Amino acid sequence: MIKLAIIGTNWITERFLNAALLTEQYALSAVYSRSEETGRQFASKFDCEVVFTEFGELCSDESIDAVYIASPNSFHCQQAIALMNSGKHVICEKPLASNYDEVQKMFQAAEENQVVLFEAFKTDYLPNFNLIKQRMNDIAPVRKAVLNYCQYSSRYQKYLNGENPNTFNPEFSNGSAMDIGYYCVASAISLFGEPERVSATAIMLDSGVDGQGSMLFEYNGFDVVILHSKIADSAIPSEIQGENGNLIIHALSDTEKVEFKPRGELAQDITLPSDEQSMRYEAEFFVQLVREGKADKASKQRSLSTAKILTEVRKQIGLVYPADS
Repeated sequence: MIKLAIIGTNWITERFLNAALLTEQYALSAVYSRSEETGRQFASKFDCEVVFTEFGELCSDESIDAVYIASPNSFHCQQAIALMNSGKHVICEKPLASNYDEVQKMFQAAEENQVVLFEAFKTDYLPNFNLIKQRMNDIAPVRKAVLNYCQYSSRYQKYLNGENPNTFNPEFSNGSAMDIGYYCVASAISLFGEPERVSATAIMLDSGVDGQGSMLFEYNGFDVVILHSKIADSAIPSEIQGENGNLIIHALSDTEKVEFKPRGELAQDITLPSDEQSMRYEAEFFVQLVREGKADKASKQRSLSTAKILTEVRKQIGLVYPADS
């Protein structure tokens, strides 16, 4: 049983905890929140009595095995390194950090302290995403992929009203590419590896972050087009195109439905049954890593490559974060 603490009291934290507790391999031991009242309200949902409002107290609590970080992106690196220096394993929400340099420092800290650092990118652990990897040979050779995640943000109206929500604030290392665009970039790297060349464009908002954008990843013999937006919806699925057919992916981040269309034939629904608590799979994988006491090379490389590519994308579109200096 992993004694878990959490940083962050938002919807993603609650969703992760609901999934993790279903595995019966976690016990929520503590909640960290800058607000005592907010922390208590959240902790009460899970019958947790320990609430920290001082980060140093969380770090020094030796009873805690691991910490789930779901704070704003710009805090991930500093918090994760401090926790790992205190001997704690860390599962950190995507994106792992603000830039490639920070991600490298985080993995270095994990190695030095002999703890597990794991990026919570749920898509890579879903049964239907793994099915896509298995079925790519059926359409080979692959010639193109279009990975699409465009969703009108629930916070965009607040931004239009003159407010400054975190999701559109560069102070917190946010924007479309780092938020939902991340799913497309990390999925491409998981499926095809690191591209040979990357080009990117974006529509920038007055706040300084990207509202939406496009990317082109060039590989040997094929390319990947990425479409992402937080200011417009899309009804178009993602697709992997091969000389012998297509794989059609509905709702990429959750991989809700997968279709296989052999060349010249009708599409077939090949979707596998999966748990409604889609974060359960990454929670189970993290438990396995902690028990084995070693890093997963594949997920580490995906995290490093994704951070490297997103740092390059931001350079091309002119998106600079305070964390970059």
